Amino acid sequence: MSEVTLRIEGMSCGGCVRNVTETLKALPGVAGAEVSLEQACAVVQYDPAIVDVAVMCRAVEEAGFDVLQ
Repeated sequence: MSEVTLRIEGMSCGGCVRNVTETLKALPGVAGAEVSLEQACAVVQYDPAIVDVAVMCRAVEEAGFDVLQ
């Protein structure tokens, strides 16, 4: 299992946090995601054999947020 921290811009409320969390957790290979509004980031635990960071970034961007690495 690997871990990555994604910087996420555009979150403004708890609903945004919930949206990003659910988006990440829905991806195959993602074991967990802790999203922080205050720190504007998501810490994601994932299996790199199943999902890569680019897929996670694309999913969050498609949900309407900007991802910085």
